[in-house]
Parts: sequence; C-alpha cells; structure tokens
Amino acid sequence: MRKQIVAFAAAAVWASASMGQEALWSGGQVNSPVVNADGTVTFNVYAPKAVKVEVTGDFLSPRKVDTQTGQMEVPGWAELKETNGVWTFTSDPLAPELYSYSLRVDGMEMLDPSNVYINRDVASVKNIFIVSRGVGDKGYLYGVNDVPHGDVAKVWYDSPTLKMKRRMTVYTPAGYDKGKNYPVLYLLHGAGGDEDAWTTLGRTAQIMDNLIAQGLCKPMIVVMPNGNITTQAAPGEWGRGMYKPDFMASLRFKEKPAATMDESFPDIIRYVESHYKVARDKRHRAVCGLSMGGGHSFAISKAHPTTFDYIGLFSAGLHIAQGAQGSFYDALQASGKDKEQLDRLFAAKPQLYWIAIGRTDFLYQQNVDLRRYLDEKGYGYVYHESEGGHIWRNWRDYLTAFAQMIFK
Repeated sequence: MRKQIVAFAAAAVWASASMGQEALWSGGQVNSPVVNADGTVTFNVYAPKAVKVEVTGDFLSPRKVDTQTGQMEVPGWAELKETNGVWTFTSDPLAPELYSYSLRVDGMEMLDPSNVYINRDVASVKNIFIVSRGVGDKGYLYGVNDVPHGDVAKVWYDSPTLKMKRRMTVYTPAGYDKGKNYPVLYLLHGAGGDEDAWTTLGRTAQIMDNLIAQGLCKPMIVVMPNGNITTQAAPGEWGRGMYKPDFMASLRFKEKPAATMDESFPDIIRYVESHYKVARDKRHRAVCGLSMGGGHSFAISKAHPTTFDYIGLFSAGLHIAQGAQGSFYDALQASGKDKEQLDRLFAAKPQLYWIAIGRTDFLYQQNVDLRRYLDEKGYGYVYHESEGGHIWRNWRDYLTAFAQMIFK
C-alpha cells in the first residue's frame, strides 16, 4: 500500500512538473497581442467557458474629452469574437506609439494572461505593447533597439532638508565611464507618480539611448527624484510597507513635511555632483517635469534662479501661495515674492524656458495665464502646443523634444 502511495505522489509531482514545463516552453495557449505588418494589432484570449470578452485601451479612438480631468474617454469596450474557445479582436492600423490596454472577461477587468509586459500608473496596472514602422518613429524611440545602452540605478541619498534618506533613479549614458563633465537633466514626475514613473511609463532610458545613438542629443545624465516630500521612495520600496499607491502620495502620511520640494532640491544636486562625473555649472543643468513635476520645475527654477540654464514645463500644474484667490494670473500678480523670483530668474538669462501642453489639458488655462504674464514682462520662452490632454503620450513626446534642445 505504501509503495502505491509513493508511486501516486511521484506521478503527481511529475505531472505538475510536466505542466509547468509545458507552460514554460509553449508560452501559454495563445500569443497576444500580435503586432501585424500593416500596423493592426490582434488580441487573442483563450477562455473557452467565457460568455463575453472585451478589450479597451488607448489604441481605440477617443470619443470625447472630460474637461474636468483632461483625460480622454475611451468609447466603451471592443468585443472579441470566439472561435474554438479563442476570442479574437483586430484593431485598425495604429500609428507608431506605446499603447496600454486591459481585458474584461464576463464583466471582470483583468490583465492579458498572454502578455507579461505591464506598467503601473499610480494604482492602475495595464498591459502595454509598441507599434513601430521603422527607425526614428515613436515606437522605435520607445523600444529597446540594437544600440549602446546606458545604465539605470536606484540610488539612496541623504536629504538633510527633509530629514530623511530618499531614493531616486539615475540614468547614465552608454560609455559613461570613459567620459567626464556630463550635463545633467533633472526630470520630475507628476502627482501619483514616484521615482519609477519616468523609466516605466515615460520610457526615459529607451528614449535617451536611441536619441544619443542617432546623434540627436548630447550624452547626459538623467536624474529622476521622488517628488513626494513625505515619502522616501516608491510604494513598497521603503519602511512603510506595501501600501496601496494613491494620487496624492505626499498627503497619505500625516507628518508635516520638513520643507518643500524646491527648498530640498539642493540636497539632490549636491549628491549628484559629488557622486557622478558631471559639470557643475548653470549651462550644464536642466530641470523639467510633468504636471506636479512641471509645477515643481516652475518653483525650483525661480527659487534657484542661477542654477539651471534650461527649464521645461510639461502640462505644468502651477501654484503660487496657498489660499491665493482667482486665476493663476491674478495669484501671480498678487504675489510680490513670486514676481521677484521670476525677475531674478529671467535676469539670469536662461538659454531655454520651454512650455508644452495639450489643447484639451485641464491645466491649459493655467499655462495661458503664465504665458500672459511672461509676455507682459517681455520674458522670452518657447511654447509648444500639442493635441490631446493630460496623458503620457504627450509627456514622452515632450521629453523627446526637450532632450534634443538642451546642452547645445
């Protein structure tokens, strides 16, 4: 009897191992998504017992724009058709780009089980895929190509101003060890993001590798700090444990911050300039960011007017003093401190002050107000307006453009 039990257990282990090996070598029941030669994309889901399978994502044409949030609304869910237990949908031809999507099977939203490539945006996790038609298009820039690759490191540094150790992400270009006096781009994330956002959602390393390889931008170091001043690092990466990410990460923890982002930013610069082979002057420093990070770039650059020669505001969320009334223009006009800071910044003659925003972005009017003020003062800037709203598709574009304009 004991021999039979042992034999049965061994058979069970063998069967389990065989199933694991089958999954390992076969890659699952279907391939999905499949990017076709004509730019269409086919989604395949093996769900023989399902009644209804749907897909949604930013590859579907938006029907309208939510003017309150600036987010494009996807027109429902496209239905997949079933044949022998495999549900299939093929999109229209897609422009070169990085896209995200999710599935819904009998009412339950889920990731594509055949696609291991995912991104986290705040607390939302989506599958991703890339469409490219050739060298130099957006899909190519966001992809990993056969070019020299830089390194990406997660670095802990001391912030005496915020009274804590903090983590940031640092990209160093291919051949870093052979060079010296590199310029530095400080690249800031938006609300709900962290030091991981620009490398995952923003594809910073791929963009920089590909631009540098094509000779379209200078080799540079890119520093991506965590802009949430009451946290040390991304969710799950510091002592507070595996909490659920949320939009206002800095407000999750009730401790009063020891300082603001602009007040604490010299801590980041000091660490970078003491640990990396960088030039330590204004003309070799740039700062830019999206949304909240655009607001941080606005505040940091005017608080430290002789520190950066290149400033980029991507869909910037602009703020002056707490409790300011009226429009951003009115608040700026009423703030002697901020006007004085801007006077000093533009007196230092930055090489580039770049403002970029989508036409349907919910922060559009704030940026109109800033431009009105700069125009009235005669302060020079470059303005770029794109289609769409408050979306990563725009911000990857803005980084690609900004990186090619700096350190020339």
